Amino acid sequence: MEKRKIGSSGLEVSALGLGCMGLSFGLGPGVPPAEAINLIQAAVDRGVSFFDTAEAYGELNETIVGQALAPVRKQVVIATKFGFKNGAPAEGMDSRPERIRFVVEQSLQRMKTDYIDLLYQHRVDPNVPMADVAGAVKDLIQEGKVKYFGLSEAGVAAIRSAHAVQPVSALQSEYSLWWREPEQSVLPTLEELGIGFVPFSPLGKGFLTGKIDENTQFDKTDFRNTVPRFAPEARQANQALVELLGTIAADKQVTPAQIALAWLLAQKPWIAPIPGTTKLHRLEENLGAAQVQLTAADLQRIEQALTQVEIQGARYSAQAQQAINR
Repeated sequence: MEKRKIGSSGLEVSALGLGCMGLSFGLGPGVPPAEAINLIQAAVDRGVSFFDTAEAYGELNETIVGQALAPVRKQVVIATKFGFKNGAPAEGMDSRPERIRFVVEQSLQRMKTDYIDLLYQHRVDPNVPMADVAGAVKDLIQEGKVKYFGLSEAGVAAIRSAHAVQPVSALQSEYSLWWREPEQSVLPTLEELGIGFVPFSPLGKGFLTGKIDENTQFDKTDFRNTVPRFAPEARQANQALVELLGTIAADKQVTPAQIALAWLLAQKPWIAPIPGTTKLHRLEENLGAAQVQLTAADLQRIEQALTQVEIQGARYSAQAQQAINR
């Protein structure tokens, strides 16, 4: 698979990474650890070198990632995150320097590795100055426990504040054909500062695959049950976008998911999306997007199609939204 340098810091990853959250957290019951390990290793075999986990996804998630990647540790980039009290998003933020150091030590133990390639602040903490956060990560980088510093869902002011203390290598935020808000101010700032961009939920939390409609029932532990954009009436309204994507995909003889990922890859050469999945055939479908070439005419057609659809529903509940873009 094509490699990409995300940002000017020297961080190089596969054009498409693997978001590992759903293997054990957030999207229903997950899969047995042995199955998750097999999926991660199958991704490695297919050229993926970029894997994303977090303390907030539970101890099991980091443990699975570390175990799966141990045989190829030096050939891959592992990203993990700190930033929540006791690792639990429901308890609020905690990015105090002593907490950052504690989380890193725990992550290193769980993943049985000597270093973390990319360490993100999971959400901006309004109670801790960004200079203190960036300073703590800078110390960990100097000690060799972390290689690169990242932010997740941070706004422009937070990005600039952090970057002034310790260069930020990557920003991770939601970005897809149905959530384009980063284009307004975040992407220009990243380009100016030489920071790479890692879109999560690049398939709209699964919606852009065309496999979800208003009748789809989610597991009771699936966080999409709390997302306004996934209310049945919103799903029904948003189906128009999937239908448009399906028409374009059929003409290219690919799938809607592959069009959605190829569109992201075509936006900037320093973007590396991290679609997640628990299924091997979906992994292969997603990775196939790296071979889909969208022409200028294709991109213009997609742009015109998007103007015909008004996406319904907020992307997070009001409570969750309070933690975004501080």
